[in-house]
Amino acid sequence: MIAASFDYSAPETLADALRVLSDDPEAKILAGGQSLIPIMKLRLSIPSQVVDLGGIIDLHAIAEEEGIIRIGSMTTHEQVEHSELLSEKCPLLVAAASGIGDVQVRNRGTIGGSVAHADPAADYPAALQALDAKVKVVSSAGEKIIPIDEFIVDALTTALEPDEIITEIHVPTESTGIGTAYETIVQPASGYAIVGVAARIGLSEGNISFARVGITGVGSKAYRALAVEKALEGQPAKDDTYGIASRVAAEGVEALEDLHASSEYRAHLATVFTCRAIAAAAGRAQ
Repeated sequence: MIAASFDYSAPETLADALRVLSDDPEAKILAGGQSLIPIMKLRLSIPSQVVDLGGIIDLHAIAEEEGIIRIGSMTTHEQVEHSELLSEKCPLLVAAASGIGDVQVRNRGTIGGSVAHADPAADYPAALQALDAKVKVVSSAGEKIIPIDEFIVDALTTALEPDEIITEIHVPTESTGIGTAYETIVQPASGYAIVGVAARIGLSEGNISFARVGITGVGSKAYRALAVEKALEGQPAKDDTYGIASRVAAEGVEALEDLHASSEYRAHLATVFTCRAIAAAAGRAQ
Protein backbone atom coordinates (compact mmCIF):
# COMPACT_ATOMS: atom_id res chain seq x y z
CA MET A 1 0.00 0.00 0.00
CA ILE A 2 0.96 3.63 -0.28
CA ALA A 3 0.30 6.40 2.23
CA ALA A 4 -2.74 8.63 1.96
CA SER A 5 -2.08 12.19 0.81
CA PHE A 6 -0.74 14.62 3.40
CA ASP A 7 0.82 18.06 3.71
CA TYR A 8 4.53 18.34 4.52
CA SER A 9 6.32 21.00 6.55
CA ALA A 10 9.97 21.30 7.57
CA PRO A 11 10.28 23.94 10.30
CA GLU A 12 13.75 25.25 11.10
CA THR A 13 13.03 26.12 14.73
CA LEU A 14 11.32 24.35 17.61
CA ALA A 15 8.94 27.28 18.02
CA ASP A 16 7.78 26.91 14.42
CA ALA A 17 7.24 23.16 14.87
CA LEU A 18 5.21 23.72 18.02
CA ARG A 19 3.11 26.30 16.21
CA VAL A 20 2.23 23.78 13.51
CA LEU A 21 1.20 21.17 16.09
CA SER A 22 -0.89 23.72 17.95
CA ASP A 23 -2.68 24.75 14.76
CA ASP A 24 -3.18 21.23 13.40
CA PRO A 25 -4.12 18.52 15.96
CA GLU A 26 -4.02 15.85 13.22
CA ALA A 27 -0.36 16.53 12.32
CA LYS A 28 2.33 13.94 13.09
CA ILE A 29 5.99 14.41 13.89
CA LEU A 30 8.54 12.88 11.51
CA ALA A 31 11.90 12.06 13.11
CA GLY A 32 13.87 9.41 11.20
CA GLY A 33 10.78 7.89 9.60
CA GLN A 34 11.63 4.29 10.51
CA SER A 35 8.38 3.83 12.45
CA LEU A 36 5.97 6.46 11.12
CA ILE A 37 6.43 5.84 7.39
CA PRO A 38 5.68 2.07 7.48
CA ILE A 39 2.59 2.76 9.59
CA MET A 40 1.44 5.42 7.15
CA LYS A 41 1.98 3.07 4.20
CA LEU A 42 -0.30 0.56 5.93
CA ARG A 43 -2.75 3.41 6.56
CA LEU A 44 -2.76 2.68 10.26
CA SER A 45 -1.92 6.36 10.64
CA ILE A 46 -3.37 8.99 8.30
CA PRO A 47 -2.01 12.37 9.42
CA SER A 48 -3.19 15.57 7.81
CA GLN A 49 0.37 16.87 7.88
CA VAL A 50 3.85 15.50 8.51
CA VAL A 51 6.17 17.80 10.45
CA ASP A 52 9.82 16.98 9.69
CA LEU A 53 12.13 17.87 12.61
CA GLY A 54 15.33 17.13 10.70
CA GLY A 55 16.17 20.79 10.12
CA ILE A 56 16.03 21.82 13.79
CA ILE A 57 19.73 21.91 14.67
CA ASP A 58 19.19 22.12 18.44
CA LEU A 59 17.67 18.62 18.47
CA HIS A 60 20.85 16.94 17.17
CA ALA A 61 23.29 17.64 20.03
CA ILE A 62 24.85 15.34 22.65
CA ALA A 63 26.24 17.25 25.64
CA GLU A 64 27.14 16.70 29.29
CA GLU A 65 26.03 19.07 32.02
CA GLU A 66 26.37 18.54 35.79
CA GLY A 67 26.53 14.76 35.63
CA ILE A 68 23.71 14.45 33.10
CA ILE A 69 24.13 13.64 29.42
CA ARG A 70 21.52 15.40 27.29
CA ILE A 71 20.85 13.64 24.01
CA GLY A 72 18.90 15.56 21.39
CA SER A 73 15.84 13.69 20.21
CA MET A 74 16.98 13.79 16.55
CA THR A 75 20.28 12.07 17.34
CA THR A 76 20.49 8.97 15.15
CA HIS A 77 21.23 5.48 16.43
CA GLU A 78 24.52 5.63 14.51
CA GLN A 79 25.48 8.84 16.31
CA VAL A 80 24.64 7.30 19.68
CA GLU A 81 26.64 4.20 18.80
CA HIS A 82 29.75 6.18 17.82
CA SER A 83 29.59 9.05 20.32
CA GLU A 84 32.89 9.31 22.22
CA LEU A 85 31.11 10.95 25.16
CA LEU A 86 28.55 8.15 25.45
CA SER A 87 31.16 5.44 24.90
CA GLU A 88 33.12 6.79 27.85
CA LYS A 89 30.33 7.80 30.20
CA CYS A 90 27.23 5.81 29.20
CA PRO A 91 28.36 2.60 27.46
CA LEU A 92 25.06 0.85 28.14
CA LEU A 93 23.23 3.13 25.73
CA VAL A 94 25.94 2.60 23.11
CA ALA A 95 25.51 -1.17 23.45
CA ALA A 96 21.75 -0.88 22.94
CA ALA A 97 22.12 1.40 19.90
CA SER A 98 24.65 -0.85 18.20
CA GLY A 99 22.16 -3.71 17.93
CA ILE A 100 19.26 -1.77 16.42
CA GLY A 101 18.15 -3.00 12.99
CA ASP A 102 20.82 -2.74 10.31
CA VAL A 103 23.22 0.01 9.28
CA GLN A 104 20.59 1.71 7.12
CA VAL A 105 18.10 1.85 10.00
CA ARG A 106 20.78 3.09 12.41
CA ASN A 107 21.71 5.90 10.04
CA ARG A 108 18.11 7.12 9.70
CA GLY A 109 16.34 6.19 12.93
CA THR A 110 16.54 8.50 15.95
CA ILE A 111 16.50 7.98 19.69
CA GLY A 112 13.56 10.36 20.09
CA GLY A 113 11.56 8.61 17.40
CA SER A 114 12.18 5.22 18.95
CA VAL A 115 11.17 6.38 22.43
CA ALA A 116 8.05 8.12 21.09
CA HIS A 117 7.02 5.00 19.14
CA ALA A 118 7.32 2.82 22.28
CA ASP A 119 7.57 -0.51 20.48
CA PRO A 120 7.54 -3.24 23.16
CA ALA A 121 10.51 -4.95 21.44
CA ALA A 122 12.67 -1.83 20.98
CA ASP A 123 16.19 -1.86 22.42
CA TYR A 124 16.46 1.63 23.91
CA PRO A 125 13.66 1.33 26.49
CA ALA A 126 15.39 -1.50 28.37
CA ALA A 127 18.61 0.50 28.63
CA LEU A 128 16.75 3.68 29.53
CA GLN A 129 14.86 1.85 32.30
CA ALA A 130 18.14 0.59 33.76
CA LEU A 131 19.60 4.10 33.47
CA ASP A 132 16.68 5.80 35.27
CA ALA A 133 16.47 8.05 32.20
CA LYS A 134 14.19 11.03 31.81
CA VAL A 135 12.43 12.44 28.76
CA LYS A 136 12.18 16.19 28.16
CA VAL A 137 9.08 17.23 26.26
CA VAL A 138 8.13 20.72 25.14
CA SER A 139 4.85 22.30 24.05
CA SER A 140 3.69 25.85 23.49
CA ALA A 141 2.62 25.84 27.16
CA GLY A 142 6.08 24.99 28.52
CA GLU A 143 8.28 21.98 29.18
CA LYS A 144 8.15 18.81 31.30
CA ILE A 145 10.72 16.26 32.45
CA ILE A 146 9.13 12.79 32.61
CA PRO A 147 10.81 9.66 34.06
CA ILE A 148 11.03 6.93 31.42
CA ASP A 149 8.88 4.50 33.43
CA GLU A 150 6.08 7.09 33.46
CA PHE A 151 6.59 8.17 29.86
CA ILE A 152 6.11 4.71 28.31
CA VAL A 153 2.56 3.73 29.23
CA ASP A 154 1.95 0.58 27.16
CA ALA A 155 2.65 -0.90 23.74
CA LEU A 156 2.90 1.98 21.24
CA THR A 157 1.47 4.31 23.90
CA THR A 158 3.25 7.11 25.74
CA ALA A 159 2.48 10.12 27.91
CA LEU A 160 3.30 12.44 25.00
CA GLU A 161 0.41 14.78 24.17
CA PRO A 162 -0.45 15.61 20.53
CA ASP A 163 0.95 19.15 20.86
CA GLU A 164 4.22 18.06 22.54
CA ILE A 165 7.63 17.26 21.08
CA ILE A 166 10.40 15.20 22.67
CA THR A 167 13.48 17.42 22.66
CA GLU A 168 15.98 15.52 24.83
CA ILE A 169 16.68 12.23 26.55
CA HIS A 170 18.56 12.61 29.85
CA VAL A 171 20.82 9.84 31.15
CA PRO A 172 23.35 9.91 34.01
CA THR A 173 27.08 9.77 33.52
CA GLU A 174 28.14 6.35 34.78
CA SER A 175 29.71 6.27 38.24
CA THR A 176 33.07 4.66 38.89
CA GLY A 177 32.67 1.03 39.86
CA ILE A 178 29.40 0.50 38.00
CA GLY A 179 29.45 -2.18 35.30
CA THR A 180 26.87 -2.36 32.52
CA ALA A 181 25.76 -4.86 29.89
CA TYR A 182 23.02 -5.36 27.32
CA GLU A 183 22.20 -8.94 26.32
CA THR A 184 19.63 -9.76 23.69
CA ILE A 185 18.29 -12.42 21.36
CA VAL A 186 16.93 -10.92 18.15
CA GLN A 187 14.52 -11.91 15.42
CA PRO A 188 16.92 -12.14 12.46
CA ALA A 189 14.72 -10.67 9.73
CA SER A 190 13.67 -7.52 11.59
CA GLY A 191 16.48 -7.11 14.09
CA TYR A 192 13.92 -6.52 16.85
CA ALA A 193 14.61 -8.05 20.23
CA ILE A 194 12.66 -11.15 21.16
CA VAL A 195 14.03 -10.44 24.62
CA GLY A 196 16.60 -7.83 25.62
CA VAL A 197 18.02 -7.19 29.10
CA ALA A 198 20.03 -4.18 30.26
CA ALA A 199 21.87 -4.36 33.59
CA ARG A 200 23.83 -1.91 35.75
CA ILE A 201 25.64 -3.47 38.69
CA GLY A 202 27.75 -1.87 41.43
CA LEU A 203 29.97 -3.84 43.79
CA SER A 204 31.35 -3.15 47.26
CA GLU A 205 33.67 -5.59 49.04
CA GLY A 206 32.46 -8.46 46.90
CA ASN A 207 28.76 -7.77 47.40
CA ILE A 208 26.24 -6.18 45.07
CA SER A 209 25.63 -2.65 46.35
CA PHE A 210 23.59 -1.35 43.42
CA ALA A 211 21.41 -3.03 40.79
CA ARG A 212 19.26 -1.80 37.94
CA VAL A 213 17.73 -4.18 35.41
CA GLY A 214 15.57 -3.17 32.43
CA ILE A 215 13.84 -5.72 30.20
CA THR A 216 12.29 -5.35 26.75
CA GLY A 217 10.41 -7.75 24.47
CA VAL A 218 8.73 -9.75 27.23
CA GLY A 219 5.63 -7.74 28.10
CA SER A 220 3.59 -5.01 26.44
CA LYS A 221 6.24 -2.46 27.40
CA ALA A 222 9.81 -2.40 28.69
CA TYR A 223 10.02 -2.48 32.48
CA ARG A 224 12.30 -2.31 35.48
CA ALA A 225 12.73 -5.78 36.97
CA LEU A 226 12.32 -4.59 40.55
CA ALA A 227 12.10 -8.11 42.00
CA VAL A 228 15.43 -9.00 40.40
CA GLU A 229 17.06 -5.84 41.74
CA LYS A 230 15.77 -6.55 45.24
CA ALA A 231 17.07 -10.12 45.09
CA LEU A 232 20.53 -8.89 44.04
CA GLU A 233 21.27 -5.97 46.33
CA GLY A 234 23.29 -6.92 49.39
CA GLN A 235 24.10 -10.39 48.07
CA PRO A 236 27.53 -11.76 47.12
CA ALA A 237 28.55 -11.20 43.51
CA LYS A 238 28.66 -14.80 42.31
CA ASP A 239 26.93 -17.00 39.76
CA ASP A 240 24.51 -18.55 42.26
CA THR A 241 23.23 -15.11 43.21
CA TYR A 242 22.68 -14.11 39.58
CA GLY A 243 20.86 -17.35 38.79
CA ILE A 244 18.52 -17.14 41.77
CA ALA A 245 17.69 -13.46 41.19
CA SER A 246 17.04 -14.01 37.48
CA ARG A 247 14.26 -16.49 38.20
CA VAL A 248 11.90 -13.60 38.94
CA ALA A 249 12.75 -11.61 35.78
CA ALA A 250 9.25 -12.03 34.36
CA GLU A 251 7.44 -11.92 37.70
CA GLY A 252 4.13 -10.04 37.47
CA VAL A 253 4.44 -9.61 33.69
CA GLU A 254 2.04 -11.12 31.15
CA ALA A 255 4.55 -12.42 28.62
CA LEU A 256 3.72 -11.83 24.97
CA GLU A 257 3.09 -14.67 22.55
CA ASP A 258 3.62 -14.48 18.79
CA LEU A 259 5.07 -16.48 15.91
CA HIS A 260 8.60 -15.96 17.24
CA ALA A 261 8.11 -17.21 20.82
CA SER A 262 5.41 -18.56 23.10
CA SER A 263 4.72 -16.71 26.34
CA GLU A 264 6.39 -19.52 28.31
CA TYR A 265 9.50 -19.41 26.14
CA ARG A 266 9.70 -15.61 26.41
CA ALA A 267 9.56 -15.86 30.20
CA HIS A 268 12.31 -18.48 30.07
CA LEU A 269 14.43 -16.26 27.81
CA ALA A 270 13.95 -13.39 30.25
CA THR A 271 15.49 -15.54 32.98
CA VAL A 272 18.41 -16.67 30.80
CA PHE A 273 19.31 -13.26 29.41
CA THR A 274 18.84 -11.50 32.73
CA CYS A 275 21.38 -13.85 34.25
CA ARG A 276 23.80 -13.24 31.38
CA ALA A 277 23.42 -9.45 31.57
CA ILE A 278 23.91 -9.36 35.34
CA ALA A 279 26.99 -11.57 35.16
CA ALA A 280 28.52 -9.49 32.37
CA ALA A 281 27.79 -6.20 34.15
CA ALA A 282 29.18 -7.48 37.45
CA GLY A 283 32.33 -8.64 35.68
CA ARG A 284 32.84 -5.13 34.29
CA ALA A 285 32.25 -3.55 37.70
CA GLN A 286 35.24 -5.31 39.24
